[in-house]
This record gives sequence, structure tokens and C-alpha cells, in this order.
Amino acid sequence: MKFIPILFVVLISFTNSFSQTLKKYPIGNSGCSFYTYCETKFTVEKSSDSSSVYTGECTNADVSYGVICVKLLHPFDDLGMAEDVMISYVDFLKESFGITKSAGYGKGHRLNNNENTRGILDYWQDKELDNWKIKAWTDGKFIGFVYAYSKKELPEAKVNVLLDGFRLPGM
Repeated sequence: MKFIPILFVVLISFTNSFSQTLKKYPIGNSGCSFYTYCETKFTVEKSSDSSSVYTGECTNADVSYGVICVKLLHPFDDLGMAEDVMISYVDFLKESFGITKSAGYGKGHRLNNNENTRGILDYWQDKELDNWKIKAWTDGKFIGFVYAYSKKELPEAKVNVLLDGFRLPGM
């Protein structure tokens, strides 16, 4: 009879060791952070206008998770203009990633229901037939681009947590 509780504890421990855990990671020293399922290392470079660009990606269970955070050198007070710049940046990334199909940007998203943010959502497929789901966020000072891709069907619930898990400084 004592064997059953011990077996139960071992089974629970074994199952938990294979589950994906969500963890918050700082994005370099940008002040931004995001929640993801695997440890992410970041690099920082300067864009053509000298904005700081932080990039990081990791893979867990055949799904790659990533984020690009741009600390804008010249922030925007007008959120409409900031959203336009964000969309231009995502268009640039779409070309850089070799995207061949796009569902089209869904606009009107707000990060944590914050009216001082703007966000877009899209589904992509690249030339290697990877399936992508992306969200981009801005508050006029930063652009956050969060994505997941895989050859397989994406685990929507987990990906949605990731895409909405981007955090701007002070959030």
C-alpha cells in the first residue's frame, strides 16, 4: 500500500520535468522583458538610425520563440505615427525572414489593455514552409516584435501567452 503514494510522487515529478515552464526574461538592458518557454540570450546592435535593437530566440519542443525589441532613438508622441513606423518595421522583417504568405495585419490590439500602446497580429508562412504567428507592439518609445514559428501546427494557447507576454518598461 505504501508503494502507490511513492509511485504517484515519482510519476508527478517525471511529468513535471517535461512540461514547458513560462518564465520572464529581461531583454538585455532595454528595460523591456517578455515571457517565454526557454532561456533566451540576447544580442544588441544599432539600426541605420542608431536605435538600439535587441534580438533573442530559443527553441523548445520543435517551436522557435523569439523577440526583437527596438529602443527608438527618436520616440513618437503620436501613437498613430508610431504604429505606422512599427508596421514599416514589421514589413522589413517580413522580407528579411523570407515570408511568402501573410494573412494580413489585424490592428487594434492594446498591450495589457493600455490605451497608450498599439499592436498588430499576423499569421505568416515562410519559404521553408514554417508556420509563424507574430505580434508587434509600440508605445512610441519602443517597438516589440514577438514571434513563434514551427514546421508543425503552432500550439495556439502557448503562443498567445508568449505574444501577449511582451512588457514595456514600467509595465
